[in-house]
Amino acid sequence: MCVRYLGFVLLACFPGLLHAQVATQPCSAPRLNGGYLVPEKDTYNHEAKLTYACDNGRKPAVEGWWATSACQNGTWSPQPQCIDEKACIAPDIPNAQYTEKSGWYNDEYKIRIKCNEAYDPKGHNVTTTCINGKWSSVPVCEKDINGCGEPPQIPHAVIIHQGYQDVFAADATVQYECEDGYTVEGGDTKKSAYCIAGNWSQGPVCNKGTERGAGLAGSAEVGTGGRETTSAGSGTNPEASRPANGHGGGSTGSGTQPAGGGTSTTSGSNERDGRPLYTKVEHCGAYPNVPNGDVVQQNDEFLKYQCNSFYKQVGSDIVKCYNNGRWSQLPICQTAFCSLDPADPVWRNFILSGVEYIKEGEGKYISCTLRSYFSLVKCINGETVYTRCCHSDDWYYNGRCL
Repeated sequence: MCVRYLGFVLLACFPGLLHAQVATQPCSAPRLNGGYLVPEKDTYNHEAKLTYACDNGRKPAVEGWWATSACQNGTWSPQPQCIDEKACIAPDIPNAQYTEKSGWYNDEYKIRIKCNEAYDPKGHNVTTTCINGKWSSVPVCEKDINGCGEPPQIPHAVIIHQGYQDVFAADATVQYECEDGYTVEGGDTKKSAYCIAGNWSQGPVCNKGTERGAGLAGSAEVGTGGRETTSAGSGTNPEASRPANGHGGGSTGSGTQPAGGGTSTTSGSNERDGRPLYTKVEHCGAYPNVPNGDVVQQNDEFLKYQCNSFYKQVGSDIVKCYNNGRWSQLPICQTAFCSLDPADPVWRNFILSGVEYIKEGEGKYISCTLRSYFSLVKCINGETVYTRCCHSDDWYYNGRCL
């Protein structure tokens, strides 16, 4: 009787003893169809390990011709399993997502992947097929050339509303906030930076107190070398031209014409060296026109432009207003596509319904005149590059055709 009460007291005072008893349950021998276990027992202690292999025509459901498993509190991890030797283990594709069935796939099963944000499929290959136990042409997700790495570290500032990541997609935005006691120009404590063509626009300068004229980053002067042109570049426009925004009245020629006439200055704002300060955008009047671009974001501090489809942006997408009534430098939207004209003899062996367009850096499967044959046509540096015409089965099994 005393022993029984003593046991109750020990469990009441030390509940971990009960947990320890439950956490060390043994495992029954796993059922393995088409294979054998070493050592073979009826039961295995907690954390005991075993090795298994499979009969001819089968293989473990993990890499290798033999595998191990461990007893974890009454459960085997991983569960021993033998599968058909022609099946494929789930592929490991970094920076990609795809639907896993159960860790393995039957012969001839085809999966389609989706690259994570800020990554693109190399060669536009997004599928792979299980063929006789091996994956054909496994896709590779590589960093988008227009994406950015981690944002630059700014003294006395942190990035808010954004968990840490080392890769960001093109046009991503992060917001900096100065530490207590520090502000950016205008007395605010927050400022955004933008991922533009693989680089971050300049972040804020956090100054002690409310000092003005420190020259905010993110001014629209990155990458243009002080030029004032708004030329859209050469090439055929795949889309009809349209006004850059709904405000009208903006400059349509080269340069950034201020509301009151004269040439726009592109220098940063710094009160101490006599250059103008930024002010509200309404002070500069009608929004400036960027051929083949539109205003996609606007507030009291800046305008944000975006180039139309098939055009690439040169320079910052952020445009600000100086207190002298002039706009900061405008971005340029340059041609970024290739055209496939059926009237061109180059395309005589291809089936085109009309003039087709391919974005810079992208590819498109074009039907050849020979039935069930296709060619992969890519636009690289403004030039079309294409493969020979290959049968659709070649693309399906090999993922490429040279």
